[in-house]
Amino acid sequence: MPFRVTFRLYEELNEFLPDGKRKKPFDLDFNTTITLKEVLVQLSIPLEKIDLILVNGKVEKFGYRLKPDDYISVYPVFESFDLNTVKKQGEPLRETRFILDVHLGKLAHYLRILGFDSLYRNNLDDNEIIEISLTDKRIILTRDKGLLNNKLVTHGYFINNQKPPVQLEEVLERFDLRGRIKPFTICPLCNGAIREIAKENILSRLQPLTIKHFEKFFKCENCGHIYWEGSHFEKITAWIKGLRII
Repeated sequence: MPFRVTFRLYEELNEFLPDGKRKKPFDLDFNTTITLKEVLVQLSIPLEKIDLILVNGKVEKFGYRLKPDDYISVYPVFESFDLNTVKKQGEPLRETRFILDVHLGKLAHYLRILGFDSLYRNNLDDNEIIEISLTDKRIILTRDKGLLNNKLVTHGYFINNQKPPVQLEEVLERFDLRGRIKPFTICPLCNGAIREIAKENILSRLQPLTIKHFEKFFKCENCGHIYWEGSHFEKITAWIKGLRII
């Protein structure tokens, strides 16, 4: 029985479509059952460039068989766009979270300062990084192409630059993160969440001059480190402004 479905391809995947189908929904008619993979091949879309397929808002794989009135959204490798724009039932599909290899400790520190969940430990081997990436749905950032070539890796990005400040710019640009920066919300020491805490609750941990000159304090919920808006805060704010972020 003939049926119709609607497709919408995003970002660079549009380059493989004729002009009349680019950057907008388009209908396709079929007379027999067919899989997503078969349709995408017919459309000449390279399967290796596809990261995510939503059918009626639900994640599906290439083997899914199309049904009448399906609405299919196809996204490229999601390192090149902001997945938080893909929503299901009004909520983001997933958060952009990272796990970094042993060579990228300074980059992890920078990302945390800007408020991005960035797991890093200098004693993790490749297998542990991959396992955590899959379990926690984290993007692997690495300077090791061999790690990314592992067939188990689903989401990863090779950092091209060797200098940490340039690496940070590369990640911000590649993942389109500038609009979601929330400085001073992630602990740069341990990746824990930072929350405001009443001054009277931490007086025993403060120096007399700190107690005298500052009123607003924050505490990492994981490692317990205390922060306040002192000279370090001013220096970091100036650094962030230098990144052309705020």
